This record gives sequence, C-alpha cells and structure tokens, in this order.
Amino acid sequence: MEYVVPDTLADACRALEAQGAQCLAGGQSLVAMMNLGLAAPERLVSLRRIAGLRGIATAREGGLRIGAMTTHAELARLRSDVPGAMLLAQAARVVAYPAIRNRGTIGGSVALADPAADYPVALVAADATIELASVGRTRDVSARDFFRGMFETALAPGEIVAAIRIPPGAGGGTAYEKLSLVAGDFAILSVAAIAGRNTDVAIGGYAMKPLLLTGLGIAEGGAADIARRLDAFGEPPSDHRAASAYRRRVAPELVLRAVRAATQRASP
Repeated sequence: MEYVVPDTLADACRALEAQGAQCLAGGQSLVAMMNLGLAAPERLVSLRRIAGLRGIATAREGGLRIGAMTTHAELARLRSDVPGAMLLAQAARVVAYPAIRNRGTIGGSVALADPAADYPVALVAADATIELASVGRTRDVSARDFFRGMFETALAPGEIVAAIRIPPGAGGGTAYEKLSLVAGDFAILSVAAIAGRNTDVAIGGYAMKPLLLTGLGIAEGGAADIARRLDAFGEPPSDHRAASAYRRRVAPELVLRAVRAATQRASP
C-alpha cells in the first residue's frame, strides 16, 4: 500500500485519481475498517498537512464555514449564535469518546455516511451545504441531497469533502436527542431539531439516510401525528442494536422530546 501526504488540496485531489486511492482524515473509521479487512485501499492519501481544510470561519454571507479536517473536539467547544452551528456542536459532544473526538474529523464522518452517525442528521436539519473539491473545480451539494443511503453519498470519484457550510438561520432553539445502548455508542435513533416559525426535524437511524420532517409543532397531534408521518417512510431497519418494532415505537416520543426542547430554548 502506498502512503501519500500532499501539502495542498490540489495535490491531494490529483493523488486521489489513482486506482484504489482513498482519503485518510482522522482515521478513526477507516483504520478500524482496514483492521477488520473491510477496506483495503491501494493508496492512502493523508489530508493532515493541508492547512486549508482546517478551522472554523464566519462566512461573508453569514453562517459558518467548517473545514473538513476540523475535529469533533473542536466542534464540541464551538460557541455560536448560528442555530445550525449550535446544533452541530450539541451533536459533536456525544460523538464516541474523548480520544476519538480528539482525532476524528467532521469531513471523515460526513464522507463515510454511516446512518447511525451523529453529523448527517444534524447537517440535514440545519440545511447545511457540503463543499466538494476535485482536480480543477469545486461544487456544492445540499446535505439533504448528499446522503443517499448506507455509506452512500453524492461524492464522485476523485472528489474530497473540503468543507461544510452552515447557513445563518434566524434565531431559534436547537436540540439533539440520541438514543444508544451505552454512552458513546452509535445511535439506535437520533433526532436533530431547529425550532423557529416552523420546526424542522431530521431523524437518524430510522432509515438508511436521515429523514426530514418539516413544520412540526408540539400542540397538534403530538406523538400520534409524528407516528403517522413516519409511517410514510416505511418500516425502520432491524440490526444488532434494536429491532424495527422498537425503533417504530420509540421514534415518535424521541422526536417530540427534541421538538419540545428546541421550542423551549427558542422562547425568550
């Protein structure tokens, strides 16, 4: 296996064009998959030297631009009045354990697109944009279009997740609720909510990609109405963490809890 450590994003994109090449960001998921024999890249393209992929900056139009090599720990410490950024920080604080949060990156997690991960559901609720780079060009993809299925994204061959952009939003409270077997584990179900004039909620673990419910309230219908809306997406999956019936029974209450918490935080 060849190991390449480019200094620029352009060089990384060129290195990634080789057959069997794969990016290495924090390595918390990829290295574990390699150890289990689930991944065997012919070339590893490390992103650790590319300064332009790090850091959090305020965008000209408002909101934030978060470099793909920003760690979970950096995001967990983020303080912002941008609702989507607040939500992302809440999710970062419950990603795995301190050792992993200090090494793992948002770009690596987003590119992997594990349906039980914390960031995809938060980014869908926040209506974030994923900035993708390849040789000679960049393109933007809405998070709501980027995640397509289990470990499946809109990334084309030779593309790298360069940054995540969070829109400015307009006030509103946020809440991230996560149900897992033990603290630090991947989610059985997760719910990300941003409350405002209309409350947008994304649900993770109920399907192979985050599901979006818009315009939810806490006064009309409650959990029964949420259950009816979730029924339109079909049966949730069963796996070693939970059965389909359990997810179906618990999801409406978890959504309602997130909506209530976000609404309360939005109140004066």
